Parts: sequence; C-alpha cells; structure tokens
Amino acid sequence: MRGKRLQRPRGKRPERSRYLIYCEDQNAGVDYFKGLAGELRAQIKIGPQHGEPLSLVKAAIAHKNRAPNCREDRCTEYDEVWCVVDVEAPEPHPGLASALQLAAVHGIRVALANPCFELWVVLHFESVTAYHETTRMQSLLRQRGYCGYDARRKAIEYSALRNLYGTARANALALRLGAVDGHLSNPWTDIDELVEHIRVDSAKGQR
Repeated sequence: MRGKRLQRPRGKRPERSRYLIYCEDQNAGVDYFKGLAGELRAQIKIGPQHGEPLSLVKAAIAHKNRAPNCREDRCTEYDEVWCVVDVEAPEPHPGLASALQLAAVHGIRVALANPCFELWVVLHFESVTAYHETTRMQSLLRQRGYCGYDARRKAIEYSALRNLYGTARANALALRLGAVDGHLSNPWTDIDELVEHIRVDSAKGQR
C-alpha cells in the first residue's frame, strides 16, 4: 500500500495594497493611472475630485476618513492615499505650500511635477533639462506627437508608455539629483516614486 502523498501547505500570496489617488488634472493623469492599474492589475481608486492642490488634498483627506464606512470603498481603509499635483510655472500654485503641510499632517502622500504632469509623460521618451512653463511643456508633448496627446483634451494613450517606465524613472531620478530647490526646481518630478510603489507592490502580489 502506497503511503499518502504529503500535502505541502501552499504559501498565501501577499495581498496587494489598495491605493487612493487624487489627480489635479482629470485627463492625462487619470488616463495614466487607469492604464497603469490595468497593466499591473493594481488596486487603484481614482478620486472623483480634481483641481488646485489645497482643495485636492482636502478632498483626499475626507475620502480617506470616510472609506472605512463607505460601500463604494468596500468599507475598508486604503493602504496608501496620494495626491498628484502640478507645481505650475511661471508661478507656483499659491496654495501649494499649505497643501503640502496639510497632507503631511493627515498622512497623505504627494507626488509632484514641475511644471506639470506632462513632464512625466515626456520623460518616458526623452530627457528634459531646460526650464519650461506649463503651456510650453504641454506644447512640447503635443509637438512631439507622443502617446496621442491632445492639447485641447489633454488626454494620453497609456499603451504608448507601457514599456518605457525604466527610461522615465531614470530621467526623473537624474532631475532630482541635479535639483537645487527640490520641487521648486524646474523641471522636476517625483511621480516615479508613486509609480515605483505600485509596481513593487504589484510584483509581490504575483509571486
């Protein structure tokens, strides 16, 4: 009689973190993170409100606090709550400093792009080292014809960026290494830090 085959306990996959992300713009940023969620099967909820930084942070705080009692949020806290914000140029958002302070107090993380989110998109294709005002950066993305960007709708096609994250992260890291004034340097972004969080977390969930 053959002995019974030993049953080895299967390791339980670590649960993927749930992300709540509020984007200042309602087009390119939303397109990007929805595309990223689809690619990685990441648990990303896009906040319904958009706009200037201080209002955005306040909306994220309110959403974070109501999530444990809200069916739309599965009555569960989010593991990480982020706001994705443009610094803007030639003049930074007047409420940016207050927004960053409020976010820190309430455990909201902020990913920034100076001058705007379009910089992060361009970095997938090329390095940017020269100062750009917001409208000029948007024009650059449109003129290059990258990812189907429409300056009027400010929409992007995520599929064109899918395999270029490594280039974008390297370019973003290079900008930060050379920055003198942190996020007030132009160009500058740390959006790659948020994306890296999501990618690393998603990789854990696939093991």
